[in-house]
Amino acid sequence: MSKRHHFKPFSLQNISIDAAAAEGKAIAKHDGKVIFVPFAAPGDVVDLLVDKQKKSYAEAKITHIHEASAIRTIPQCVHFGICGGCKWQHVQYPEQLKFKAAQAENDMQRIAKVEVKNYQDILGSDPIYQYRNKLEFTFSNKAWEANFDKNNPGRIPALGFHIPGMFDKVLDLEHCQLAPEAANTIRQTIKAKAIEMGLEFFDIRQQTGFLRNLMLRSNHKGEWLLVLVVAQHKTQLIEALFDAVMPTLNMVSEWCYVINTKANDTWSDLPVETYKGQGHLIEQLEDLTFTIRPQSFFQTNTKQALALYQITRDFAKIQQHETVYDLYTGTGTIALFVAKQAKQVIGIEYVEAAIIDAKNNAQLNQIDNTHFYAGDMKLVLNDDLIQKHGKADVVITDPPRDGMHPSVVQKIIELGPNRIVYVSCNTSTQARDIALLSEHYEVECLKTVDMFPHTHHVESVALLIKKA
Repeated sequence: MSKRHHFKPFSLQNISIDAAAAEGKAIAKHDGKVIFVPFAAPGDVVDLLVDKQKKSYAEAKITHIHEASAIRTIPQCVHFGICGGCKWQHVQYPEQLKFKAAQAENDMQRIAKVEVKNYQDILGSDPIYQYRNKLEFTFSNKAWEANFDKNNPGRIPALGFHIPGMFDKVLDLEHCQLAPEAANTIRQTIKAKAIEMGLEFFDIRQQTGFLRNLMLRSNHKGEWLLVLVVAQHKTQLIEALFDAVMPTLNMVSEWCYVINTKANDTWSDLPVETYKGQGHLIEQLEDLTFTIRPQSFFQTNTKQALALYQITRDFAKIQQHETVYDLYTGTGTIALFVAKQAKQVIGIEYVEAAIIDAKNNAQLNQIDNTHFYAGDMKLVLNDDLIQKHGKADVVITDPPRDGMHPSVVQKIIELGPNRIVYVSCNTSTQARDIALLSEHYEVECLKTVDMFPHTHHVESVALLIKKA
């Protein structure tokens, strides 16, 4: 039997970082092999520890910076490099935008292999900090080891984010720069009072303890909805905690809780109880009003979400006599945004609760020319539905990161709309799907929108026109 060869990490000195790569990493090259390096910036000259090696690439960590890139800046977050949420915070924001726009253009050229007539300038975010309207934190009875005081070993309670790739490691947050100040205040207050009351933080490995998760979301008025997720049916403890912090946290109008006794943290399928308030927030975008419940999907950067929907509507150029199919409609936000311009809008979404929200929001806004359906896209978008509502003049599609199923792409081709507006949070799967459409459609223009500064994520909106 042959011996297995174990990889041994090795060092490289004075390596130049050449370019930005996917997922917030950067690229170096050595001996003809690509090396992916997190928290690097193009223009850096660094020493590396190569700790993972594959046949076609390697991965490494920076051990020393000899020359810092001219595009570097000082990260504002004390947790930078550990949390994993803002992997580009060390890069000046205008350069981040260049990387994101280039990523979308590269994917269109490399994967879709189509001509884009017009690449519009990327739309940057303002502000670039404190822009998130939703945050989810995890309680742990044992903070990640980096937080331990070596002179006072023991179990330190944590309320924060999971360390990337470590399901049971939770970073005890001091301050999150992406959260509005109110969110930091709420989190810190809840944690301090829970410790004072002797409430058990959850043990993720042993699946024991009381406090599991804390979800916060806000609207443009600065009103906050709070959901406390616990592992035990002890409502008296929940109410005691809420009562103790309410006088301090007057920015929170909605006090909700979920009892989750499952072995995982998902709670979207569980009932949400309201202790105080209406159990939802109201958000306003232009002249539209939206009800946002704890489980509702709503873009986490409100200002950029409005811009994204406006771009989508402008690209679609809908006329009063036209029928629009809005695929992956979610809570119907885009459908309602374009309904005034259309004869009718048909929205389809897999999540039934989202469709309930969409119908309620249509009623709330007195919009009566929308029709919403829940179910698997490739099954719901069928001949019977098309016969009922007619063929599409315009298709708007905003699929999840995996993109569209090939059968859905084929059904769009059969629908034969004059225009397709493809909104995507993953430029590579968007490009893959556009390649499948390219025999029948050409890409008129593409615009990227930065919803998440300091991360590698970018939204991309493409307008496809039916070929003559």
